[in-house]
Amino acid sequence: MNVAEDMQRRAEQFIARYGAVREEIGRVIVGHHDIVHGILTCLFVGGHCLLEGVPGLGKTLLVRTLAKTLDLDFSRIQFTPDLMPADILGTNMVMESSDGRRYFEFQRGPIFTQICLADEINRATPKTQSAMLETMQESSVSVGGHVYELERPFFVMATQNPIEQEGTYPLPEAQLDRFFFKLVVGYSTREELGTIVDRTTRGERVEARKVMDGPEILQWQQLIREVLIAPHVQDYLVRLVLATHPEGPLAPAVTNQYLRWGSSPRGAQAIALAAKVRALLEGRYNVSFEDIRRVYLPALRHRVILNFEAQAEQIDTDRVLLEILEKVPEKAEA
Repeated sequence: MNVAEDMQRRAEQFIARYGAVREEIGRVIVGHHDIVHGILTCLFVGGHCLLEGVPGLGKTLLVRTLAKTLDLDFSRIQFTPDLMPADILGTNMVMESSDGRRYFEFQRGPIFTQICLADEINRATPKTQSAMLETMQESSVSVGGHVYELERPFFVMATQNPIEQEGTYPLPEAQLDRFFFKLVVGYSTREELGTIVDRTTRGERVEARKVMDGPEILQWQQLIREVLIAPHVQDYLVRLVLATHPEGPLAPAVTNQYLRWGSSPRGAQAIALAAKVRALLEGRYNVSFEDIRRVYLPALRHRVILNFEAQAEQIDTDRVLLEILEKVPEKAEA
């Protein structure tokens, strides 16, 4: 079997296993298919996800269901203004041995898990939010001069409420940049809401079954990185990211008018990896222009900063990014 045939066989296996996970989640979660796909994309590339939506849309149930389906350890941290970094990471406690000697022993916090739900993350103070920076980037915790590695795969799904902003602390750019995707959870449709009412008011309880485990997820993460991106497709990706930089050589007029800061290199990395997932799910082992366009918004909407003019005119980041997407051609101008 040559390399192309082997890649095609593994791609077909990935499609089947990915579909099995989505189907099992669908037994519990009604609708939100794009959100489920976005979360699974983050998981299968080793990234983290930020969910924005009003309360009661099933965000917590979704991540619990995901943990059960993937047979991974799960913990939930409710972020509040009085939450301290030690409440997340853990701390050194004074212990006493049987012979009366005292010593320090590290007591692990709830971040020592595989899937962590950071609920209402923007309610914690910046000091506490910063406790998540190392864990999300390095998958490790540094306390008292010791570095503790987290078990992989390690996935953080954070939620925030876009409406109630009293007593909240906006996430700093360094924190936002560590999220692979930012997904906006919308309301259910008429049919979906009817199904939700039926399931939750008749005493029926559907439990997710184990479909996949950690070692298999790591295997698929490696496969995704083997998907190819042709130079001209990668150049299109790069130009899309550079087009978000105000006053840059590739910036269209809408960027200069409405953006204060553009995307970091992590934005380009996120687009490339997410596009590889989409290519595999289409049975291809090479990324297309359409794959790039499909993942552009969730990968960059939290990585660009609007200026005062955009805020005054109530222009949101999605509108600016969609216009940039229209302005950047697939082929570079000579």
